[in-house]
Amino acid sequence: MTFDHAGLDEWASAGEIARAVGAGRVSAAAVTQAALATIARRNPALNAFTDVVAERARARAAAVDAARAKGPLAGVPFAVKNLFDVAGLPTRAGSLINRERPPATADATLITRLEAAGAVLVGALNMGEYAYDFTGENSHDGASRNPHDLSRMTGGSSGGSGGAVAGGLVPIALGSDTNGSIRVPASFCGLFGLKPTYGRLSRAGTFPFVASLDHLGPLARTVEDLALAYDAMQGADAADPACQDRPARKVAGVLADGIGGLRIAVASGYFERGAAPDALAAVRAVSAALGTDRRTEVPEAARARAAAYVITASEGAALHLDRLRARPRDFDPAVRDRLIAGALIPAPLLVRAHKFRRWYAARVQELFGRIDVLLAPATPMSAPLLGQQSFSLDGQDVPLRPNIGIFTQPISFAGLPVVAVPVPSPGRLPIAVQVIAAPWREDIAFRVAAFLEQAGIAAAPRPTFKD
Repeated sequence: MTFDHAGLDEWASAGEIARAVGAGRVSAAAVTQAALATIARRNPALNAFTDVVAERARARAAAVDAARAKGPLAGVPFAVKNLFDVAGLPTRAGSLINRERPPATADATLITRLEAAGAVLVGALNMGEYAYDFTGENSHDGASRNPHDLSRMTGGSSGGSGGAVAGGLVPIALGSDTNGSIRVPASFCGLFGLKPTYGRLSRAGTFPFVASLDHLGPLARTVEDLALAYDAMQGADAADPACQDRPARKVAGVLADGIGGLRIAVASGYFERGAAPDALAAVRAVSAALGTDRRTEVPEAARARAAAYVITASEGAALHLDRLRARPRDFDPAVRDRLIAGALIPAPLLVRAHKFRRWYAARVQELFGRIDVLLAPATPMSAPLLGQQSFSLDGQDVPLRPNIGIFTQPISFAGLPVVAVPVPSPGRLPIAVQVIAAPWREDIAFRVAAFLEQAGIAAAPRPTFKD
């Protein structure tokens, strides 16, 4: 039996693949071989993968086929940002220096959990150096390219994750999100992306960036696929001190529950200033579909973004200080300069930033006593051109790199769960809207995302490029 005999192709969803494999209509081995062929054919143009683990994938697929209990992700190919430990590979984290490390001896926790659900790891993905990036441009491995327009950015730092899923190489990829690095590629590449509550998913076996802000999560082309991946990865993990020992709250079963009774509002003020017309139009389309005209301000969002920058730069610099001293020329110059600047931040300023963060999180928690869902743009614009250095923000020409995350940073600063939903527009590049919920209420964000998908408002558009 071949992949084609089951009526599946490279655009099949994870749910479709798992059902076909579980029913015996196609083998995991055939699905895996088809995925490897697609990667070989398309990756030279997209530059999404840095490592392909073909032998491991074939062996894993054979084990899935031999198993009687195949799991909810049976035979589903997936890939991970190359800051995840993959046994047998050095954990690059997008850097030149790290690729000299000894190969990892074990897989990251989330890889283990996805494979326990039947999924098949096929490789590791390109990313911005040490995750300090919003563009998807890597000076060592080259830029990830947007499948919707190869001259444009995927967004970062999970750029390879966005390109691989949007380009049909895999239905699910894992990324990391410190200040927006899942939601930005989801927006630029037209995908669904999840940044869970801080502490919900284990980070064990991954190379850190900013421990107090780092999150991990999936990107996918459907809400169901995002939910299947998220449900498989939930659970406490003592190997990650930030991972909370809370009961798993599965979301696949609530996708058809609708939005009845939910109090939904659009973030106003800060989250409107500077957004391009297509970003604002996407929010309007989503709010209209949800039947809400309620608006609310997020208190001190601009200051939250500034404080997030202080913590990011300072903690990131502390992590890399020895490498900066020993091998400064082996860094991407832009990343090196930001880290050096972070090392010069006075300690009292960092203390003030953390103190403000506690105050801000409490105010946001109060906000979610009055609403259940907050809507905001994911990015201020659709995907910029590769190499672009600036853009117009609120009538002023500003540097591109530090300002792509203006709408994502205040949200991750409070550790809130977010599902980024892509809102396609005919003839235009995709762009996403953040569906934000209270801490630990990923289920609410998923209900809204599923409603929007079923209404035809949110969808992952298929790119038109030819192999």
